Amino acid sequence: MHREPDVGFDPGSPGSCPGPKAGAKPLCHPGIPPGAFLSRAWALAHPCSLSPGRDGPCAAGRDGLRGRRAAGEDLGRPGTLGGVPATVRGVRGTRAVGPPPTPPLLLLLLLFLLSRPLLSPPFLLPPPLLLLLVPPPGPSSRPLLLLFLLLPLPAPPPSSPPPPLGPRLRAAGGEGGAEPGARRSRVWAAPLGGRSGAAGAGWQGRGGAGKPEARPQEGAAAAWVLRVPAQAPRRPSCGPGSPTPQGPPQGGGTMRTALVYHEDMTAARLLWEDPECEIERPERLTAALRRLQQGGLEQRCLQLAPREASEAELGLVHSPEYVSLLRGTQALDTQELRALSGQYDAVYFHPSTFHCARLAVGAALQLVDAVLMGAVHNGLALVRPPGHHSQRAAANGFCVFNNVAIAARHAQQKHGLQRILIVDWDVHHGQGIQYIFEDDPSVLYFSWHRYEHGRFWPYLRESDADAVGQGKGRGFTVNLPWNQVGMGNADYLAAFLHVLLPVAFEFDPELVLVSAGFDSAIGDPEGQMQATPECFGHLTQLLQVLAGGRVCAVLEGGYHLESLSQSVCMVVRALLGDPVPPLSGPMEPHRSALESIQSVRAAQAPHWTSLQQQGSAPTPRPGTCSADGRTSLVLPGGPTFKAAEAQASAVLSSLLGQLHLHPTPPVRTAVALTVPDAALGLPPAVLHQEGSAPQEETRAWARLHEALAQDTAFTALGKVLHLLKGILDGQVSSGVATTPAAAAMLDVALRCSLSHRAQRVLCVAVGQLDRPPDLANDGRTLWLDIRGKEAAALSPFHVSMPLPGTTGAFLSCVLALVLPLAYGFRPDLVLMVLGPAQGLQEPHAALLAALLRGPAGGRVLVLVEQEPTSQLAGILARVLHGDAPPSLGPFSTAPPEDTQALLYLRGQLEAQWKMLQVAGEDAECWESRR
Repeated sequence: MHREPDVGFDPGSPGSCPGPKAGAKPLCHPGIPPGAFLSRAWALAHPCSLSPGRDGPCAAGRDGLRGRRAAGEDLGRPGTLGGVPATVRGVRGTRAVGPPPTPPLLLLLLLFLLSRPLLSPPFLLPPPLLLLLVPPPGPSSRPLLLLFLLLPLPAPPPSSPPPPLGPRLRAAGGEGGAEPGARRSRVWAAPLGGRSGAAGAGWQGRGGAGKPEARPQEGAAAAWVLRVPAQAPRRPSCGPGSPTPQGPPQGGGTMRTALVYHEDMTAARLLWEDPECEIERPERLTAALRRLQQGGLEQRCLQLAPREASEAELGLVHSPEYVSLLRGTQALDTQELRALSGQYDAVYFHPSTFHCARLAVGAALQLVDAVLMGAVHNGLALVRPPGHHSQRAAANGFCVFNNVAIAARHAQQKHGLQRILIVDWDVHHGQGIQYIFEDDPSVLYFSWHRYEHGRFWPYLRESDADAVGQGKGRGFTVNLPWNQVGMGNADYLAAFLHVLLPVAFEFDPELVLVSAGFDSAIGDPEGQMQATPECFGHLTQLLQVLAGGRVCAVLEGGYHLESLSQSVCMVVRALLGDPVPPLSGPMEPHRSALESIQSVRAAQAPHWTSLQQQGSAPTPRPGTCSADGRTSLVLPGGPTFKAAEAQASAVLSSLLGQLHLHPTPPVRTAVALTVPDAALGLPPAVLHQEGSAPQEETRAWARLHEALAQDTAFTALGKVLHLLKGILDGQVSSGVATTPAAAAMLDVALRCSLSHRAQRVLCVAVGQLDRPPDLANDGRTLWLDIRGKEAAALSPFHVSMPLPGTTGAFLSCVLALVLPLAYGFRPDLVLMVLGPAQGLQEPHAALLAALLRGPAGGRVLVLVEQEPTSQLAGILARVLHGDAPPSLGPFSTAPPEDTQALLYLRGQLEAQWKMLQVAGEDAECWESRR
């Protein structure tokens, strides 16, 4: 119910505003936020607080409001104060109102207080009926009464206080909307260079309501205040009639991520004992949602309530007879449900299963509609039962309706999409999706799954790498079987870099659907894999460079509640555009994983040019070089299995104890420009840095290069040093800076980083930029040159590669060389420099910057040789902030010389950098098989 704030008053002295009672929330206070809606009853009863010329405790608040209006701040509509007409409050403009409230005004006050409960649910009486509640007013008060009835009520206060922002600070108009009104401030101190910068140093916001201000503090540290609009969580409405948003959400900017959930999906549960099915339980959803709430992530998403999918929508994939059968389960008793469940493989039914399964499908459809209609950029649907095993006329593996397959058909029919990518990272093969689309070239289906040469459920021959689709769909089914357990972060990343992403870029999808099963994460009893939660955040980031960032993830499996919950949080962080913690563990794929990658590349090469131009080794036989051609497996129930399970639990407990949603820097992206940026079109939450490093420090670094002593270059150097130290100190995640002397600036930035906190720095130098000759070759710096026609591995830490001339050559260079080296090096900071004659098109440069966000956990500084007419700095700032890079356009094949250079470099470096490897057998082992 709509209630006024708990406000009490003590009588004050004559001619002054009464003061608040003890414990009450004071409204008459100099700290009233601009634009806040004051209580109309309070304003009528206390016109002194709004009238000039009076003394009393409200003078400061009155003068503050009037001063802000004089300064041009918008406090409401013309002729209003904070959105309420000044005539009702007792003022017009700044003139004082003469006599105290008259009896008609007191009558209006009484009417107002009496009517508020009747204007709220469940009464909702029309305002004219309220005239019957009071005696007829006199003629002189009737105009005032009519005026009162025409006035809108103040906006109701939120039923609960806005959620805490936690360690993260967000500028208004960024990735989330904000309710107008109250603001919240957070302060952090950033000792850059040991002293505060020049006057006016700090981070200055561009656009939006969030405007960081530079405020000097006592001592030697500079401090910044970032004012953040408080945002109430958006709760889903109930019932199937909840409409899909028709446009960007209002309230400060488009929210980038949707979260779809309904508590009814927790109703279905197992009603009898079944060890195989008991792991699929309602707590899977509630645990994940609770972790999102604890991390402050749920509140930053646009929360959508799913509707039940119609039977016509279910018919996009499933037969009418199967839908009718499932509808009938609502009336079955427990014994009948158990008997029906026994007719399917690893399935149980509940009286609410049909309702839950329709909600799960509806959630996927709501999410797809919201993304494709532009209401959000991406999103996650937390649903159960899962769907990827379900087939046209059969439930299978806990799955009732095929949520993702129906969503894909819906996107094709309703939105007219021509190319859809489905990525299934669940540990089980999603054979249901494969069967539905195996002859459809408009849907590219990728699945990795625990296979163990066919000895793991669902025990299908068509789960192997050589199952590539049927008819016109040949090449559009990509299966990557894991033949051993224990696959980890490096294995999953290698599968993306060497198989999925090359094919996906060539396919050029319009939408990415993710069958997001987290039984492939560490600790899960089904998968027995070792991938940590942050790995799924990195995989999500890699997918966001496709399809304009339109990524819809739908929950599938995942049965270890803590591992599932943390993995879900990492995916949502990536969808929101937050930096994801760096990958843990050794960056060296298992040999069995490389064999699987080698097999699938060989099977898919006839269908995809991108795999042909990267080269492939011969297709290996199943297994490794063991005597029987099989891997040594860990079998359930044996001593090896129990030891591995105990070890995995210990590792998971230790890992998750440290992981708990690493705090992100207060500023996600900042820019330091030497030219006006009015035409760059920066997002409101990208901050324009006005501060600079101290003059003495800047001069000391400028002495290294004569080019930096010039006025413009000296100014740029101070800004770059300030921004760089903000990144290294954890105040800023990433940044873009323009400079007139890129080569000299890179040298200084590199030396400053190594002398500050960075242990390892990755330098990606594009264009005519030389490596400093005195730079130590001690493993702390990995220097990648992308220029000219040369290909040379001058040392394991200095690699020169040709400047790609086509889209295919560029993608091969980035996916097969740059990213494997970057992730293998595990840098603390990435320096990307676009120097003279860099030659990259803007979409290529933007994609490179977006992909380099991952290796160092988002810590990226991009230096751009100053070009007065270029919009490149703005594009780079947007992709570092989390926006999708522009489309690369049609795929073009790499010329033979670029392909040969790639193969040469990979052969020279893969012994040192294991992430470059794409084959699991050495020459001796292969020759022994011939």
